[in-house]
Formats: sequence, structure tokens, C-alpha cells
Amino acid sequence: MGVNGHKDETERKVWSLCKMPFWQTTNNPTSSSSSSSSSSSSSSSTCASSSSMSSNSSIDGNNACQQSHTHQIGGERSTLYSTNTVSLVAKSLLPTRRKLRLDPPNKLYFPYEPGKQVRSAIGIKNISKSHVAFKFQTTAPKSCYMRPPGGILAPGESLIATVFKFVEPPENNERPNLDQKSRVKFKIMSLKVKGEMEYIPEMFDEQKDQVAVEQILRVIFLDPECPNPALEKLKRQLAEAEAELEARKKPPEDTGARVVGEGLVIDEWKERRERYLAKQQVEVDSV
Repeated sequence: MGVNGHKDETERKVWSLCKMPFWQTTNNPTSSSSSSSSSSSSSSSTCASSSSMSSNSSIDGNNACQQSHTHQIGGERSTLYSTNTVSLVAKSLLPTRRKLRLDPPNKLYFPYEPGKQVRSAIGIKNISKSHVAFKFQTTAPKSCYMRPPGGILAPGESLIATVFKFVEPPENNERPNLDQKSRVKFKIMSLKVKGEMEYIPEMFDEQKDQVAVEQILRVIFLDPECPNPALEKLKRQLAEAEAELEARKKPPEDTGARVVGEGLVIDEWKERRERYLAKQQVEVDSV
């Protein structure tokens, strides 16, 4: 029994020793293949991840470039818009440089006579160093008109314009309130022109960008029966305006040589010579 037990134990050890190399040789390739496959898979995944990362990084770079370009264009546009806005705001805040001096400066005085056409007057003077065209506008063109409605003034030149307005009678014969503001307003516009030229109202439409609003005039009614300094001044201005109108209607006085037609000059010497020749012709005919 002892020998048999020892033998069995010896065989078990030998068997175990024989089994070990087999399992190691069989298991090593598997482990190596599994490890190689795992390493290859890990390497492939690493390569894939790296390639995906590189592609993502390139896409991200392109997106970043596009975004930066877009931001740059947007920044330039916003800068340009902000600059234009600031310039417009600055122009609106700066006071307009006047080319004309008005008298009265911002009002038109009318005597209050319901149911009648009344007159007002305003002095206009060119205070600039260039020729200036002016033009009247009103919110009530059916009941108001100006004389002259526009014109061109040389530097330092002035005139008195007359404004005509029909006064509506009060409703239900109510007592008029002279302190109540009238809805009718007048506007005087100016335009710088190059030298002397004929006044054409369309020039204000053709050069809208250069037209300036000189003043908006409010209508003020005065009681003609009550003495008022503004009413006395209005009467003087109307008298001066009538005198200027009559002076413009008169033909210019003859001073020395005068031009008739184009380039034909007639002076006293030529007139005397023509009279002398006519007299000589008469004497010849009589003989």
C-alpha cells in the first residue's frame, strides 16, 4: 500500500509537470494574440481617435477662422455704423450756420381782421459771403402766399417780402382769442448758389442735400385797434416793401450809351450822325 501510494503520488507529480508546459504553450499564443489584438485595437482606436481629433481640430480651426473673419466684418460694420451714427448725431446737435438774417427773426405778425385778406412783412438779408437762394413754404398754401415766393440775394443784399393771408372768421360769432396759437406756419429755406443766376424753384428739389432750413415762422395776430410796437413796425415794413416793388417796376434810367439787342451800341454821336444824314437826304430830294 505504501508503495502504491507513493507511486500514485509520483505519477501525479509527473503528470502535473507534463501538463504545465502544454497549458503554457497553448495559453501563451492566446494571451499574446489577445494582447496583440488588444494592442492593435488600442492602437487602431488611438489612431482613429488621433485622426478624428486632428480632423476635429482642423474643422475647429476652420470654424474659428470663419468666426474670426465674421467677427472682423461685423466689427468693421458696427464701427462704420457707429461712426455714421455719431456724425449724424453731432450734426444734429451742432447749430445750423445761418445764411440769412430775418426781421422779425421767428414770427410773422398779422392784423386780425376776420373775413379779410391781411398782410405781413419780413426782412431778409444775405449775411454770407456767397450768393444765396431763398424759398418760402407754408402749411396753408390755399389761404396764404408770398411776394416774392423766392429769389437770389447777393452777399449783403436785402429785401422785404410781403406775406398775404386770409383770416377765417370765428365760428358762431365768438370773440376771438388773439393769444391762441395759429396752426399755420411758414418756413424759409436757403441754398448756396454759384454767382448770379436766374431763380428757379426746382433748384431746391435738385439739390436737396444742400438745402438748409433757416427758420420756421409762427403766425401772431395783432389787434389793429390797440397800439402796439410790433404793429407800427409792420406798417413801416409794408410801406418799404411797396416802395421797393414800385422801384422794380420802373424801367432803368438811360445813362450814356445803351445796349439794344446783342452788341449794337447807340450813343449820342451816332444819333447825331444819323439825324445829320437824314437831313442831308431831305435836302437832296428837294433839289
